[in-house]
Amino acid sequence: MAAAANLTLKTAVQGAPSAVAVIIPSKPTALTVTYADLVAEIGLFQQKLAAIGITKGSAVSIATVNSYEFIVSFLAAAWQRGIAAPLNPAYKQDEFEFYIDDVRSAVVLVPHGAYAAGSPAVKAAQRFNAAIAECYWDPAARHVALDVKELGQLQTAAATAPQPLLAPEPDDVALILHTSGTTSRPKVVPLSHRNLTRTMRNIQATYQLTAADRTMLVMPLFHVHGLVCALLAPLLTGGSMVVPTKFSATDFWPDFIAHGANWYTAVPTIHQILLKHPAPSPLPAIRFIRSCSSPLSPTVFHLLEETYKAPVLEAYAMTEAAHQMTSNPLPPQKRKPGTVGLGQGVEVVILDDAGNGPLPQGAEGEICIRGENITTGYLNNPEANAGAFTQSGYFRTGDQGKKDEDGYVVITGRIKELINKGGEKISPIEIDNVIARHPAVSEVVSFAVEDEMLGQDVGVAVVLKAGARLDKEALRSWVAERVAKFKVPVKIYFTDVMPKTATGKIQRRIVAETMQKQEGKARL
Repeated sequence: MAAAANLTLKTAVQGAPSAVAVIIPSKPTALTVTYADLVAEIGLFQQKLAAIGITKGSAVSIATVNSYEFIVSFLAAAWQRGIAAPLNPAYKQDEFEFYIDDVRSAVVLVPHGAYAAGSPAVKAAQRFNAAIAECYWDPAARHVALDVKELGQLQTAAATAPQPLLAPEPDDVALILHTSGTTSRPKVVPLSHRNLTRTMRNIQATYQLTAADRTMLVMPLFHVHGLVCALLAPLLTGGSMVVPTKFSATDFWPDFIAHGANWYTAVPTIHQILLKHPAPSPLPAIRFIRSCSSPLSPTVFHLLEETYKAPVLEAYAMTEAAHQMTSNPLPPQKRKPGTVGLGQGVEVVILDDAGNGPLPQGAEGEICIRGENITTGYLNNPEANAGAFTQSGYFRTGDQGKKDEDGYVVITGRIKELINKGGEKISPIEIDNVIARHPAVSEVVSFAVEDEMLGQDVGVAVVLKAGARLDKEALRSWVAERVAKFKVPVKIYFTDVMPKTATGKIQRRIVAETMQKQEGKARL
């Protein structure tokens, strides 16, 4: 623990100089970067940031796709004691404006050509007088370019002079991300070097990562899942990563095999998309497949293992915990479909509504955690912080769950998403898992719908498999054979596409609103 406490993102890049760190698949030739090249490039980019006035606490917003320039700029900002603030490059101008204003961005990094095109990120940065710089790989110079277009507030700031090169400290904020904002304004989560490196150590221990491991990085780097598990953890272990600019089911296995990857981590949506495409033959040697950020149904779990002949390890994570909190372990230890495994370097307890406990094994309550990876609190939000932590210092996840006989954590739903049918609490995850077993069902999301008599009842949105036929009554009868009568959905919505966030994550509230809006339009 002591060694991890002193790590920063600078000291955590620990690969052998000649070892491969990053591979960017491209045609005709992939870009292959050694650790020596990576460290030198980050240092050079840090100098460029310092030269325009980036110093301790400066927010560096990064609005680029997964790429070598993203990796370099992210780490260089952290090395300079700045705060990296990754943004989804697909945002609209209003969205960019919200995030740039919220974190008071000093500079916004955009792709080559974005300035001349007047991209949404550029216009948003101009509105709030943030500096604007194009950030891209220059193949002729063989370096990541930082082409400053406007200095904005940096031009007139007191600290406008070039800044000295700095060395980060463990308690510096390295990264700012926003919560998904499912019930209110997104909250700002600051994560320190200490938080991040603790999770990196935990991930290394969970999956026994070494320099011999290479991951296929398909999660977006503006999300904590891809950023911490697929980028930072391999850098800590001296391993490597294959980084396509975006996920493509067609290119996934060819790139995985061509560049020698042996594991990957993704949301269930990506697993399901891959399963709809032919598996490579022969299969590559896959050490493990990790699933996180949304519940993985037991049906998909078993299909993944059968198809790819590799252990599937479901994990549980939150932005506020710098990603991973629990995970199913590698063989020969048990991995249990329908659970998210054991605490990994994090203390996990089940507490009651008042924050008391721990509750007896098997009793349901709120999943709460404590560890060095947990944020110290939301930025500028004392009201949220007051409700986020118990008096004994546990962070309240907002998830309801329990521990089984082996101590594995079972999530039964978001506390605010539980369906309260006349006082009977119904877990939407339980309903999801039942309906997902139907041979005609591709995706399912359960949620609460309003009921005049009972307060709430069960609604489900369903995507059918290609060519499958199923009507509402047939599905309702099928479900009634497998669950108690009060859990049978009263409302069933068939849809061609399940609404998801940019990271492929399903938010029940959004699905419910979308289905009910569509129903309302159909009545008009």
